[in-house]
Amino acid sequence: MNTSKVMAQEVIIQVDNIDTSKPGNVLVMLYSDKGFPKDHQQALEIKSFPATQHSYLVNFLSVPDTFAIKILHDEDENGEVTKNWTGILPAEGLGFSNGAKLFLGPPSFKSAKLDLSNVIQPIKINIIYP
Repeated sequence: MNTSKVMAQEVIIQVDNIDTSKPGNVLVMLYSDKGFPKDHQQALEIKSFPATQHSYLVNFLSVPDTFAIKILHDEDENGEVTKNWTGILPAEGLGFSNGAKLFLGPPSFKSAKLDLSNVIQPIKINIIYP
């Protein structure tokens, strides 16, 4: 049996800096290398919470050895990153694992990935607003 494919490890994500003055939900998405960060359909799991607290602890029970996290404050509750007037830049708050940031586009999986064997829990991720 190839143990690198076994997903039985829990991780805890601490989502911080939620702007409770904004409406909507906070989506916390767990990804393998497929679809990150744009294709929400390919996320391994998505958890959603109302944006009524400044911080949340979120746990995922089945995590691959290498993974990435994306957080979206989905103000208009359309399940997607809404863009500002430029059509390029996000108009909603975002956060990524490993401190990955937007720079001329979304971060790569490589810049956001975490190795399960090296994570210190909880994994703290701040939402950054435009």
